[in-house]
Amino acid sequence: MNRRRMLLAGVAVTGLAALTGTATLFRRSTASGAAESFEIVKTDAEWKAQLSANRYAVLRGAGTERAGSSPLLEEKRTGTYHCAGCELPAYSSADKYDSGTGWPSFTKPIEAAVATKPDPQVFANLTEVHCRRCGGHFGHIFDDGPKPLGKRHCINGLSLKFVAA
Repeated sequence: MNRRRMLLAGVAVTGLAALTGTATLFRRSTASGAAESFEIVKTDAEWKAQLSANRYAVLRGAGTERAGSSPLLEEKRTGTYHCAGCELPAYSSADKYDSGTGWPSFTKPIEAAVATKPDPQVFANLTEVHCRRCGGHFGHIFDDGPKPLGKRHCINGLSLKFVAA
């Protein structure tokens, strides 16, 4: 196989993975293949009308914002970070820390605010974190956070809205 064919095959596989891996409407499949239901259910058109294009890409398409681009990185006030899709309080400012990664990071969510699922990627097996009420994609959880929990909720700023106390 020559280089051109290998490159085209790689692009095709990547494109197919992107199309199948990011199709998120109002129901998601879990690792077992079962559909996951949410309290807030909207059509794709309703989400597009409610959210900006960038927020839609992150919350409904499981996209990732550019590192360092979120104004929430510099947010230092006391308050709560709510889901930008349904306003559910998801993270407390008391649990936010600077991980140096370029995304807002938290040691833990507010109790019963988020759900997780496996998110297998090409080079890693990740854990996706999303809003338990509307299913909006927040980001991923990593095992390199500060003690005592050791977890880092690496969250897209576009998926959250800050509400000052």
